[in-house]
Amino acid sequence: MKLEELKCISENIDIEEYIKFREQVKMAMIEKDWLGDFTKEELEQLLQNGSKIWIYYKEEKPICSMMIIPSTKKNMDKFDLSLDFHQVIDYGPMMVNKNYVGNGLQYQMLKMLDNYCSKKYSYALTTIHPDNNYSINNLIKDDFKLIGQKELKRGMRNIYLKKY
Repeated sequence: MKLEELKCISENIDIEEYIKFREQVKMAMIEKDWLGDFTKEELEQLLQNGSKIWIYYKEEKPICSMMIIPSTKKNMDKFDLSLDFHQVIDYGPMMVNKNYVGNGLQYQMLKMLDNYCSKKYSYALTTIHPDNNYSINNLIKDDFKLIGQKELKRGMRNIYLKKY
């Protein structure tokens, strides 16, 4: 399955629909804490401040989604990075409908984000649970490097950084 074959919505996202999709994906996961859970208010604030969400559909059903979040000075401090936060984009939650897992969609979304973000940013940052091997393998395949590990609200997370 190719992302290009799916209908993509990236403007005027219905946040309640996005949250409903996230909860469906989360309920199908063995480890539910691997997926973030921004509140509606947090998502609205993020979208008003430079974040972006893409949702891909097939026959009006959400298949996968990805998000970017511009980094902050607070993030650089939290992850012990001495980078200009203006040059760093955070690859936020990526989700795939349980019926489409195994079709390479996450890796395709990573490549789409790389293409989109490398024009404006020098680095991509993301965190992932240390046991989420499928996602870790996709990050490594996409040239992300493990730079540390940190205990966050949702538990231990590996920190990955990519230089474009």
